Amino acid sequence: MTVELITKAQSKNNNSRGQVALVGAGPGDPELLTLKALKAIENADLILFDNLVSQDIRALFPPHTKAIYVGKKKADHCIPQDQLNLFMVDKAKQGLNICRLKGGDPFVFGRGSEEQLVLHAHDIKTIVVPGVTAASGCTAYAGIPLTHRGLSTGCTFITGHLKNGQLDLNWSQLAHLEHTLVFYMGLGKLAEISAQLLSHGLDSNTPAALIENGSTPQQREFVGTVATLPTLAIEHQLQSPSLIVIGQVVSLAEQLSWRDLEQAAKNQELSA
Repeated sequence: MTVELITKAQSKNNNSRGQVALVGAGPGDPELLTLKALKAIENADLILFDNLVSQDIRALFPPHTKAIYVGKKKADHCIPQDQLNLFMVDKAKQGLNICRLKGGDPFVFGRGSEEQLVLHAHDIKTIVVPGVTAASGCTAYAGIPLTHRGLSTGCTFITGHLKNGQLDLNWSQLAHLEHTLVFYMGLGKLAEISAQLLSHGLDSNTPAALIENGSTPQQREFVGTVATLPTLAIEHQLQSPSLIVIGQVVSLAEQLSWRDLEQAAKNQELSA
C-alpha cells in the first residue's frame, strides 16, 4: 500500500491522526539529502532531529516549523528513547505531521525500526525515507570503495556500541570474511577492535582508515593498517562521529581521492 506524505493543510484541517516520517538525513552533506527527505522536512508540523543531523541540513528547516533537538551522544541522551517514542505517539494523535530526522539511514543503526514498532503498536501511520548511510557516504568522500573486484567480495557493517557495552562479536568470522569491515560508533572501542581482529587471524598489515565527520567540510581521514589504527586515533585526536574502515579497498584511497581536486577547482573558479 502506498502511503503519501500528509500536507500541513491536511493535518490542520481535519481531526484525524497525524503521521510520522522516519527520515534519513545522510552523513552530513546537505546535497546528499533525497528529494523525498527534503519534502518531508518542508511538510512537517514538527521536526525531531538527532545529533548527527549536520548544521547545514538544519539550516534547511523552514523557519516557522518547530524543531526539537532529541539527539543522542555516547552516554548522553537528552530524551530517553522510551519517552521520545511516547512523545511522538502523543503528538501524532494530536494530528501533527512529524518528521523524525536521523543522521544516515533510519534503518542502519538508527533505531528507526524500534520507533516504528512502537508507533505501529499505537496505530500511528508511518513512512520510511531511506538516507545515504555513513558507510557508503563517508567512504565515497574518502575515495574508498566498499567493494572492488579482486580486493573485496562484500562489505559488513558492524556497530561498535552494543546495549550491554560489550563487543560480543564473532571475531573469527569477521577476521576471515574477506569483506570490507565498517564499524559505526566504534571509536571508543578501537583498541579492542584492532586487538580482537589481530588475535583472530587478520593480517596486521591489512589497510585501514579512520574517517571523522565524513562528507562535511570538516572531514578528516587517516590511512594506516589495522595494527596502527589506535595510534592514529590518539595522534590525531579523533572525535566522534568517526567511522572505522578495514580492508584491502582502503589501499585505493590515494588513487581515488577526488575531494581535494574538487576543492581546488572551486578555489580556482572563485579566484578567476
